[in-house]
Amino acid sequence: MTVPTITLNNGVTIPQLGFGVFQIPPEDTREATLTAFEVGYRHIDTAEMYGNEKGVGEAVRDSGIARDDIFITSKLNNGFHDPDAALKALDGTLADLGVEQIDLFLIHWPLPEVGDYVQTWKALEKAYADGKARAIGVSNFQQAHLQRLFDEADVVPAVNQIEVHPYLSQNPLRAFNSEHKIATEAWSPIAQGKVTDDPVITEIAQAKDRSPAQVTLRWHIQRGDIVFPKSVTRARVEENFALFDFELSDAEVAQIDRLNSDERIGPDPDTFNYVPE
Repeated sequence: MTVPTITLNNGVTIPQLGFGVFQIPPEDTREATLTAFEVGYRHIDTAEMYGNEKGVGEAVRDSGIARDDIFITSKLNNGFHDPDAALKALDGTLADLGVEQIDLFLIHWPLPEVGDYVQTWKALEKAYADGKARAIGVSNFQQAHLQRLFDEADVVPAVNQIEVHPYLSQNPLRAFNSEHKIATEAWSPIAQGKVTDDPVITEIAQAKDRSPAQVTLRWHIQRGDIVFPKSVTRARVEENFALFDFELSDAEVAQIDRLNSDERIGPDPDTFNYVPE
């Protein structure tokens, strides 16, 4: 199956479906990522915070797939919200991945009380200008965080990676992203499994002869979200990839839309200021 791509605001294309390696132990990451490549994934989402960038890099090198055919995203860890530290951290990410250029590099959290994320963003702008990243973006940024970047910096983020799932549809923020030509990526797309027991989703899944996870991921795809589900089980990796030979009707999408309760699984970006020691 061919995974659709989305063109970012700087012309770079990104596969709409990717493979996430959050919470995959470093010693298991190479094999899990190779399995994803075998299934057909060509977009990998990692982060320095996850501690498994080296495993992703090993899989990329050992896959036999041309580097240009693989899209790699990583993220700046929370302890590096300083221009010089951010640039050094990106160099460390490139070294751990074993690549000269990353496809997309994100600020992982705005951390509004930790440091000036605008100055950190300007460091990423320099890395982008120097060719170390094909695109740069942010993660967990709210409208006010983004507005500061628009007002004080030069490059509009290519991506805003935020928590999105049927219980937290994020429609106002997604619309704000779209207005500024920022692609929305959805982390925790099935709410850490919570939505797979939802009666609305299970009923649609039964009618489609699909799993609840597939129905939920398909809902994301049809909304235009970029998603990267995570699993270390090959059968589940294959299941999560099989999203492009069925569609949800407008009525089914609307049913899932109505599940929104603004319920977060993860931290609130306006108050989250955790920095690892």
